[in-house]
Amino acid sequence: MRHDATVVIPIHDKNPVSRAPVVTYGLIIANVAVFLMGPIAFAGPDPDAARRARESAYLYRYGAIPAELVGGHGAHGGVGGVGGIGGIGGPGGGGHGGAMWTLFTAMFVHAGWIHLLGNMLFLYVFGNNIEDQFGRVHYLAFYVLGGAASTYAFAWANPTASGPLVGASGAIAAVLGAYAYLFPQARVTLLVPFLWFLPLRVPAWLVLGFWFVMQLPEFQQTIGVAGSSDVAYYAHVSGFVLGLLYAAVVVGRGPGGRGRGREREKETERELERERERGEGAAAGPLWPDYRGAEPDDPYGQYHR
Repeated sequence: MRHDATVVIPIHDKNPVSRAPVVTYGLIIANVAVFLMGPIAFAGPDPDAARRARESAYLYRYGAIPAELVGGHGAHGGVGGVGGIGGIGGPGGGGHGGAMWTLFTAMFVHAGWIHLLGNMLFLYVFGNNIEDQFGRVHYLAFYVLGGAASTYAFAWANPTASGPLVGASGAIAAVLGAYAYLFPQARVTLLVPFLWFLPLRVPAWLVLGFWFVMQLPEFQQTIGVAGSSDVAYYAHVSGFVLGLLYAAVVVGRGPGGRGRGREREKETERELERERERGEGAAAGPLWPDYRGAEPDDPYGQYHR
């Protein structure tokens, strides 16, 4: 996730799960392990030409190249992060003939430490609840296919793009979309860089809605926030929309569905109220004054800052 176009950093959600999120932890471990085994993890701030060539070859070998996926064209150009920072630009080689398997390998490749850590933070905060709601096998399939679909959607919309797309953010955007539908009122604690990293606690719909609009280049231009030509924002947008629609159409109508998420949110709200009554926890501290929404009888109309 490119943070100059995200400008909020979620660090925790008040949304307990019923079992350990082993798939989410496994995905985080897999992404970190792949990164550590690649040539980029231990590159210095000013790599020489030989190292740059190795890094570029690595990204072109395992990244998804839109022009090859949908048009069969050769690979050349800069690196695009699927939701992250494209750490290496310039010409490259090593095309792979539009191999569809790169839709899957690309989501485990990252172009730098910030790219990796930003993605894993979002997955850590939001992935556990989607895993708990979907079930482990279902969640893993959703994550992988969501990442592949968002990458292909970007390729379809940009059929001449010839730089490799890498990163897990397409898959994570699908997770965020599902979370926004299933747990819109869950409390999320985040840091806001332009407020000196002041921690705020707000509803998930506000965090994820803001994140979503910040992925729209038109909105970035309107508010004067710098985007990046190395970031595949359309992959974020398509992944988020696909995840939200999937949760609404497939999961939300199944057993439990959104109602299960709503019940969990209500239990979390009751726990917060108990903390306030006891004068315990972050909910009672001076950092979290309550604000009431338009409907005073709606416990989800309040947020904390």
